[in-house]
Amino acid sequence: MMEPGHTVGVAGRAGGLRYPVDHLNSADSRDLLETAANHYSQLLAEHKPTEFFSLPGGDKIKIDGSSVLYITLYREDDRGKMLVLINPQKRDTVLAVYLNGIWWPVDDILKSSDPSRDGLIQVQTFGERIVLFVLNCLVLGFLENSATEDGVCFLPHPAEEQARILWHSGEAAAFYTYKNKGSLCNRSSQCYLLPILDTMFVRRTWRRRGFGTKMLQDYCRRFAKEVILGISCPISPAMYQVCHKFFLHRPEEQDRLWEVEAPGDWCQRVNIWLRIQLGEAPEDPKLNRRRRRRSQSELVEESVAKQMKTS
Repeated sequence: MMEPGHTVGVAGRAGGLRYPVDHLNSADSRDLLETAANHYSQLLAEHKPTEFFSLPGGDKIKIDGSSVLYITLYREDDRGKMLVLINPQKRDTVLAVYLNGIWWPVDDILKSSDPSRDGLIQVQTFGERIVLFVLNCLVLGFLENSATEDGVCFLPHPAEEQARILWHSGEAAAFYTYKNKGSLCNRSSQCYLLPILDTMFVRRTWRRRGFGTKMLQDYCRRFAKEVILGISCPISPAMYQVCHKFFLHRPEEQDRLWEVEAPGDWCQRVNIWLRIQLGEAPEDPKLNRRRRRRSQSELVEESVAKQMKTS
């Protein structure tokens, strides 16, 4: 039993242990979720000794009902929830996730000590499902929410969602999810008429390394026998930029990838390369701001040049 004022330190949780993704399997899921639910109930009822979470800089966060969130793991399924620790002074700052009696820092959940875990790997185990949840709901949803400026915000994935995580240098760097041809559309009896790439995300620290185009290439290879492949509508400006770069290197795929509304009938498809060629692809607001700044600087330079000529 913990003593009052017990501090959970970063080094004390994961030191010498395998990371969660390396040992959690589907058989562990029920016990882990029940443990999190019980711990959450005890925190709300204040039935546990005072506990603190130690930050790398030396500050401590008191773990109680005001510093935790109980977040749905799977879309449209309240039976499975994850207990998440936040900074009550900065509620958009996620610090850790409670797994099997241990508060794991977010960064540690996204790591692996298995050297064979490299490249794009299909999500199969419960540990990999937790990594997908952390990337999607915590990293994108909280820690890197500036990435949603173009309107992209992913909801928790359904339990049966097909997903692949891109591992690089022992870390989960990116992921993409997809719908198989013939799978049911959400909340309807219709089935997808073609494979659909549904969501894609690259962590901020791993961007500009070609991971987006690498995942697109993996998606196209995974369904190499399909004549037409879909990407779910609406496609963000950033994703259009990824597609553009991909098409320049893989022109043979220009006729295969279409922006698609479910379930993907011909009247619900628009060829992505055609939209790019016609200038109909949405532009990144950041790019527009940079262009405006450049235009303003050019006007200043022209004004200065004119003044120098007249002087």
